[in-house]
Parts: sequence; C-alpha cells; structure tokens
Amino acid sequence: MESANDDDVNRLMQEETEKVIHHISAKLPKEILESLDQNGGLKEKLFSYFNQSFQAVARYVPKDIGELLDQVGGEDKFNTREVEKSLVNMYGHLQGHIQRGINELENQTNSLLRHNSDSGVFIRGDKSYTVVKSAFRDNPERPKTVTDLKLCVNILESELVSPIFHYQVTMEYLIKDILSKNIIETIDKEVEKLRDERLDEGLDELSDSEIIINKLEKVEEFTDDNPGQAKAKRYSLIAKEILDRLKDTRAEIDPSEYDQLNIRENLKKIVDGENIRDRGFNTAVNSLTSILDNSRLGFQYVENFKNARELLIREYDDSDAADLPDEHYQIRMRYYDGSQILEERKAYDVQMKSFETEILHVWDILQLIYEDSKSPFKVSDFKDLTLKTKDRLRKINKGKPDALYEDIEKPWDGLSFVKAAETDVERMNRTYTYEKERIRQRIALMREMIKDLYGEYEYPAERRSLEERLNFLEKEYTRFDYGINPYHLHPGLVLDVDITSIKRKRITLEAMSKALNEFLQGVAKSFQDTAFSVPSRPSFPAAQGFGDLVSSVSGGIYLDPPPPAKPAEKKPKAAKAAKKPDDDNIREI
Repeated sequence: MESANDDDVNRLMQEETEKVIHHISAKLPKEILESLDQNGGLKEKLFSYFNQSFQAVARYVPKDIGELLDQVGGEDKFNTREVEKSLVNMYGHLQGHIQRGINELENQTNSLLRHNSDSGVFIRGDKSYTVVKSAFRDNPERPKTVTDLKLCVNILESELVSPIFHYQVTMEYLIKDILSKNIIETIDKEVEKLRDERLDEGLDELSDSEIIINKLEKVEEFTDDNPGQAKAKRYSLIAKEILDRLKDTRAEIDPSEYDQLNIRENLKKIVDGENIRDRGFNTAVNSLTSILDNSRLGFQYVENFKNARELLIREYDDSDAADLPDEHYQIRMRYYDGSQILEERKAYDVQMKSFETEILHVWDILQLIYEDSKSPFKVSDFKDLTLKTKDRLRKINKGKPDALYEDIEKPWDGLSFVKAAETDVERMNRTYTYEKERIRQRIALMREMIKDLYGEYEYPAERRSLEERLNFLEKEYTRFDYGINPYHLHPGLVLDVDITSIKRKRITLEAMSKALNEFLQGVAKSFQDTAFSVPSRPSFPAAQGFGDLVSSVSGGIYLDPPPPAKPAEKKPKAAKAAKKPDDDNIREI
C-alpha cells in the first residue's frame, strides 16, 4: 500500500513539474531558457520544491494524529492551539518561499521581454509599505543607455526587530524603555488571558475595539504619572534611587569622575554588558554588509559613523559620477529620531524658499530686459494691448456697477491654479507639490522668453549670463527634487540607495533588489492588519475535530482523502463545579 502511495506521489510531482517547465518554456526566450536550465538544473529544483512540500505535509500533518487527538478527548480536553499554529506557519512559510521564487522569475522574465525597468523590481511583498520614494530617470551623462534609480526605504522604530538607540542617550532612557516594553508585554498577557477565559466560558471573542479598551484600562495598574514619588507604581520594578543615579549618565563618563566602586558605574556596567545601546545598529550594519557580500555586490568604500548611527557604502572609492562606470551603487543607512527629522524639515523649508527666491530674481531681471526691448510705438503682447485700450474700456464701462478690470484683485497669475488654504495636515506634512510645479513652469517660460528675445544666433553677454544662471539653478533644483523630502519620513531606520545601471543589462538593479528584500526580511517586522489576523486561539464548531481543522487550513492536501465528519452527538451540560472524572466517564471519552 505504501509503495502504491509513493508511486502516486511521484507521478503527481512529475506532472506538476512538467506543467511549470512547459509554462516557463512558453514565456522565456530560448537563449535565456538555456542559461537557466543548465544540465537540467531547473527541473531538478522544481521537483525538489514539490518533494519538500509533500514531505512537510506528510511529516507534520498525518491524519492519524488528528484522529488520535479527537479520541483522546477532543478540543475541550486537549489543547491543540500551539500544534495548529505551528502547522499553519510551517506550511505557510513553505508555500511563501515557493511563491516568492516563482514571482521573482516572472518579474525578471517580464522585465526582459519589455526591455524596461520599473519600481516593481523593488516594491513588492509585505515590505512595500516601507518604500518612501522610488524614482527612475535617464542618466544625465548617458541618457540613452544608462538609467539612474533613487530608492528610499523607511523602517519605523516599532517595526525594527532589534531596536536602535542613539549613542548619546542616557542610561535612564534605556532602562525606562526596557520597563515600558515589559509593561506592554504584561498587559498583552493579561488581555490574552481574558480572551482565553471568555472562550472557555463559551462567550464571544473580544472584538478589536474591546481589546484596545481593555489594554488602555490596564495601563494604570502598572504605571502612573508621578515621577517625584518614591512609592509610585512606576517604581515597582526598579527603585527611584537607581533611576536617579542613571539620569545624566551617558555612554561615556569623564575619566576624572570615574570610580569603579561607585554604584552608578556598576549599574552602567550591567546595562553595557547587555549591549543594549549598540546592538540594534550593529546588527543592521552586519546584516547589510554580509548580504552585499553574499550577493557579490562588492564595495571599496565604507564609512561607519558609529556615534552618529550612520553607515555609508560605495561600490567605488571615487565619488565623481563622471569618472564612475555605468554600473555602480551607493547606500546611506542612517537612524533618525524625532528631533533629527524635525531639524531636517526645517532645513528643507529653508532650501525650498531659497530656490523660490533665486528663481524669482532671475524672473524679475528677465522681465525688465523684456520690457526694455519692446518698441513704444507698437503692440508687442497682450499687456501692451491692455494699456492701449484701457481708456476706451473705462468710457464704455462707465456707470456699470462692476469694477474695472485693472481694479479687480487677480489671485490667478496664469502659472498655476489658485492654491487652497493650508490646514494642520498640510502644514505638518508639506509635499511642496504646488511650489515645485510653479518653479518648473517658470524655468520653462524663462527659456522661451530668452529664445524670443535673442533669437537662435544672438548670444550677447546678457543672454550668456541669464542662461548660465538658469542652467545652474535648474541643475541644483533637479538634484534637490531628486532627493528625499523629510516630511515623508518617520523616526526609524532610513536607507537611501542610489543605483546606476545599464538599461539593457540591469545587473546592479537585479542584484540590489534581492539584497534589499533579504535585508528587510531580517531587520523589519512584517506589517500585520489586526482586522485580518488569525486569532491566537480560534474557536471551532464542536463537530469539527483536529483532523478536519488541519484539512481546512492546509487546503485539504492529504495523500488520502479524509473520512467524512461524523455528526456531533448531544452532550449533557457540564455542572458548574468541576468534578474529578471517574472511570466510566473516561471510557465514554
């Protein structure tokens, strides 16, 4: 019987493998298919994936275990929660790896067929929400053959697997952060216990709103807002005297004040021994550099600003873009706290205002030159026509209630539509989309005016000066706009990646895509929406046993079909007081 089942399994895996091979052969060009399928390697890998899948199901989900657990006592007597969660997680991870590999293969195939690159190379999977900016553009030096990519990824503090702290934070801050996390974990356990009690009593499970309300109500059981009282709840885990001694103690103590026998110094040694201060950033640095090495993305220049929590990696030591090859990259990884982002936003505001001032200055100069060049005896534009007909229009409209055109307020200047008034949302999250569009339009209009003023072949000193200044401002403004708007960042880890790659090859793009996805999987937690999350202890109908649960969760992939579920028998209601089961009751179970 077992040999027959093995033959069926092998035949099924062979059929599925052939289906995938046929699909790939129909989609990929012949030369790419030959490079992938070297010595039959592609077919062997696919067969291995399917074989592992069936082995995992056969190893961890035998139907006999479900029947055995139902016979032992059912879900009321035997808690199978952890087994169920492990089963679902193992099968989910296995299917996830297979699907991820297939998706990567399809993305690369479509990219090769289109001869084009897009943001989908990087923005995919459960880490897409971390991307702040992804912009492709033609390389200014070689626009036809080379493309540039700006990619910014922001991992929030709450999403970091290992928390990052600035080097300058006090010991008191580190201890309070540990205590805060301990309080939150304790509250989560209390609420989880409440949920289990409700399920045991046969009540409905707590809703998302009820869970949040219960957590908020329990905060006052563990802490308070009385930092000056030594007997406050906040000092139930660590005494106030200890926190006071660590209040102004930072990563370094003045050697003249250092005493090995002081309480402060010994408390600092205990905290430093756990490497809480440097663990998170060092872990991120080690993870990024090791992944780049494994991905064969070598780098010649590394500068680790450890005290500033910043890492700069360049593929080549030279930083001049004109001297670099067509395939190169640069990564800047930095940790930002709230105060740093606030200062970055202030600097961004000033720089944006400076560009507006400089552009308007060139605009005003050009307007003066244009007015001086016009002949006083003929109409050159609509403005001249308006002045010429002003007196006649005044006589025509005399006595009308409406004001004259020149007396009416004109909020629209012809460059962009009227901007709506700012609310707190816009003031706190400035995109500068309106202002940037006005700058682009002014630059384009000024170039047209210069061309109309001097024609195609006249290049006096005024024109050269105007064009040189305009080219400089446009170049710097493009570089500024290509960067990251700090209003879009939140406290956490920021990766600023600049990649230059050949359009037809995209070697660095594809290699960096895999490296960054692997890095994000290692340092960031996956985003989970509680509305779609699986409950930690799901409740199932009494007629559904463990075997049926496994079949429904895993998609019913038993090698042999499971037997039909038996109708549930009515059981007498349990007494309020728990009694010790006797021998007869055990026989009935």
